[in-house]
Amino acid sequence: MSNTFGKIFTLTSFGESHGPGIGGVIDGFPAGISIDLVFIQQELNRRRPGQSKITTDRKEADQVEFLSGIFEGKSTGCPIAFLVRNTNQHSDDYENLRGLFRPSHADFTYTQKYGIRDHRGGGRSSARETISRCVGGALAKLALKQLGISIQAYTSQVGSIALENDYKRYDLNLIETNAVRCPDLQKAREMEEYIASVKAEGDTIGGIITCVVKGCPVGLGEPSFGKLHAALGHAMLTINAVKGFEYGEGFAGVTQRGSEQNDIFFNDEGRINTRTNHSGGIQGGISNGQDIYFRVAFKPVATLLKEQSTVNEKGEDTQVKARGRHDPCVLPRAVPIVEAMTAMTLLDYYLMNKCTRL
Repeated sequence: MSNTFGKIFTLTSFGESHGPGIGGVIDGFPAGISIDLVFIQQELNRRRPGQSKITTDRKEADQVEFLSGIFEGKSTGCPIAFLVRNTNQHSDDYENLRGLFRPSHADFTYTQKYGIRDHRGGGRSSARETISRCVGGALAKLALKQLGISIQAYTSQVGSIALENDYKRYDLNLIETNAVRCPDLQKAREMEEYIASVKAEGDTIGGIITCVVKGCPVGLGEPSFGKLHAALGHAMLTINAVKGFEYGEGFAGVTQRGSEQNDIFFNDEGRINTRTNHSGGIQGGISNGQDIYFRVAFKPVATLLKEQSTVNEKGEDTQVKARGRHDPCVLPRAVPIVEAMTAMTLLDYYLMNKCTRL
């Protein structure tokens, strides 16, 4: 089950970075949803490698092939199987890593757990696995669109370069106008220049992605162990390189008193509303109809193009310098992945919520 995400809407993914392809099977997707193949491909294009000078140089078309579950442009309610073929692997670039453990990578843990690992690009631990998530997320977005739910994520920090305001102060339509996917164009230029300089040194850098959900209805989420924010946190922490998750005011709110943090209810022309949204759109683990917003922290990519100390499989001290094509910063390509995991989580919880009462 570790390769399956969701409870009612599920995605089971398969494939490795340097294998024949990456794919998945989606089950529980509602019937009758119009499937916009152009939109789905555009979502994959946002994630694909080689899209700018600050991403990996690997060139992949990432063209998705649907094998089942779609007929005459609509979902049938049957399992949707899909495949994205790998076409530009340079497996020889990884031959020097066959018997070595890259620092902070999954090489050591995979070997210890399974007794075998695919050293080519990290195998299953490669971020290339997230292709299947973007396909699943694109389908979920198509379903959520019919419910009036929209999801937008953006890069809000790279290294120490950070946006200073909350999402309401920015034009989120500017996110896709720059390579970093940041709505502040001046900060975007600074981030891009910084990532380029880090890449030139053979090093990597991390940062933060902010995600905003608008139009989410009241009632998504379950008591105790099925809280919506816990599900979103779980979804984000399954993404490669993610180290942290916070929603609403998060850690910044600990300096305030309850009288400052509480979101006061009021009668807004016959509709119950709140004057603030410190809760991040979720109270008691259940969506309250306000915008849901959260932040996801990504560590620097573990694979460096500079020499580091490590050990080999025999436990002997040695040196390693990776070759190949790697991202100096995952954030620009991780933005659509964050959106995809959010969309799949919300659709899954929407379908669960339909069963709670007549």
